[in-house]
Amino acid sequence: MRYVKYILVLLVFVYSCKKGNDIQQQIDTFLGFQAPKNFPQPIYNLANNPVTKDGFELGRKLFYDVRLSRNNTISCGSCHIQSSAFTQHGHDVSHGIEDRLGTRNSPPIMNLAWNKAFMWGGGVFDLDLQPITPITAHEEMDESLENVLNKLRSATAYKEKFKAAFGSEEITTARFMKALSQFMIMCISSNSKYDKVMRKESNAAFTTLELEGYEIFKDKCGSCHKEPLFTDGEFRNNGLAPNPINDKGLYGSTLLSTDKYKFKVPSLRNLKYTAPFMHDGRFLNLDAVFQHYTNEVQATENLDPLLNKNGTRGIAINSDEKSKLLAFLNTLNDEEFINNKLLAEQ
Repeated sequence: MRYVKYILVLLVFVYSCKKGNDIQQQIDTFLGFQAPKNFPQPIYNLANNPVTKDGFELGRKLFYDVRLSRNNTISCGSCHIQSSAFTQHGHDVSHGIEDRLGTRNSPPIMNLAWNKAFMWGGGVFDLDLQPITPITAHEEMDESLENVLNKLRSATAYKEKFKAAFGSEEITTARFMKALSQFMIMCISSNSKYDKVMRKESNAAFTTLELEGYEIFKDKCGSCHKEPLFTDGEFRNNGLAPNPINDKGLYGSTLLSTDKYKFKVPSLRNLKYTAPFMHDGRFLNLDAVFQHYTNEVQATENLDPLLNKNGTRGIAINSDEKSKLLAFLNTLNDEEFINNKLLAEQ
């Protein structure tokens, strides 16, 4: 019996060492930002902030550091969890410090280098500035940027990491933001079955059901959820009934009446991991999403014309088409992204 226990302990030790070595190997062979072959050119200005091994590691440490919040209890990673494609699974809206409730669902951190605007309601057009919003929001981290920087300046380990990443120990707002961006733009989801089929890798091919679903998708969903990112990056009103707080989306940033009830079009990648759905997490599953588009689209102000053709609201999808669409959407799930140890807290 003792011998068996010894073998089990030894196997666990060997596995742990191998797991650690695999992670270290990924770090040692760090290649920086690599755009997938089937993706367009990134929008993020990499020339102003090239991704380096030290910069990425600093950004990853910051991303998972609770010191970014006022009471040192939550990090970026608290609301953006890797196993949920960097969303906050199980919550309709985000939960911040002291369990304060936000007003919107935590959006996934995924393929941000190809985003031209951020957050459900817009207002931020530069990824290097985006973290200011959650850090300073009362219902999220409720901290000031200066306090965050002072906390980091008091930590010897951070002085060393900023020096390695940027050449000196000086911890500034710009360097702090750029380090976070270096981590976030490396959160690339591009290894789903769909991607491998598009890149003709490993003889990947759609099944008949998936292929039929793909054709339906291109006909009925592809105008807003454009390949290969599966979003057009625009803000649209998809006919949701206004929620109890009457969130008006993009209008809150622009104050243009034509922007009322417009929200950012989300990517359809990794739907297996990112429920609940919509800007306020009102739909718990994809069945509810289909129900909305087929039967519940409201004639709200600025309803997208694509959802109101010839006086008919919504998208006609029968049960057979739904099954095929779901089969195709499942090809967009990227387990390699979900399990990428390089993106996990170290």
